[in-house]
Amino acid sequence: MEESLSRAQEIMGVVFRDQAHIELALRHASHSESRLDSNERMEFLGDAVLGMVVCERIYELFPDALEGEMTKVKSTVVSRKTCADIAERLELEQLLLLGKGMQTQDRLPRSLAAAVFESVIAAVYLDQGFAATKAFLLPLLDPYITEAERSGHQQNFKSVLQQHAQAEFGESPCYRILDEKGPDHAKAFKVGVELAGQVFEPCWGQSKKQAEQQAAEVALHELGVIALDKNGLVRVVEDTAPAAADGDAGSAVAIQE
Repeated sequence: MEESLSRAQEIMGVVFRDQAHIELALRHASHSESRLDSNERMEFLGDAVLGMVVCERIYELFPDALEGEMTKVKSTVVSRKTCADIAERLELEQLLLLGKGMQTQDRLPRSLAAAVFESVIAAVYLDQGFAATKAFLLPLLDPYITEAERSGHQQNFKSVLQQHAQAEFGESPCYRILDEKGPDHAKAFKVGVELAGQVFEPCWGQSKKQAEQQAAEVALHELGVIALDKNGLVRVVEDTAPAAADGDAGSAVAIQE
């Protein structure tokens, strides 16, 4: 346990005044006799602190952004995917204290990585306050914030396909679950999308939402709405980009895959 606590502080660049904060942040409910003695409550607090830091940063960085635009950027940056990505990059999920049943699993659900990131945010906040938490988070979050703002629609391929489908065909795409596999706690789904009588190649994802996003991306590629640029970024093709909500003409925007 002491080794995990030391490693956590090393990779976070934070020295805790009260070690109990980071210890609780790394304790999964499966390792505790009571859920109140796990990181679940810290996950709740960390989520709120993360949202505040991100909102403040977006407000500072983009003074000309409207509320709706800021909300879209925030939703991407505070998403479970982004939290899991950061946690895995820091290898925080490897430091989790897990029950024996969880330790035997070949692959842990990414939700655990997202949860531990939110929990350590709460640990820093409780131990050292908002300013220290912001200093810890901004180097990790700034690349995601700037990329989300630049992409224009924040990797939401379903939204792009919905707009294109309504504009071109006057109907919405239909997503169908074609198969699923794996245990209940880590189930994967195969989803296909149909639009205007056309059936597109299905995709597997670690959640229904992820599979739907990937299926929408495949459909957009096949419809010629998006394409890879010379840098390997997915771009909305300019002459197919839907008009912006405020009436501005659609333009080519990059999406980081």
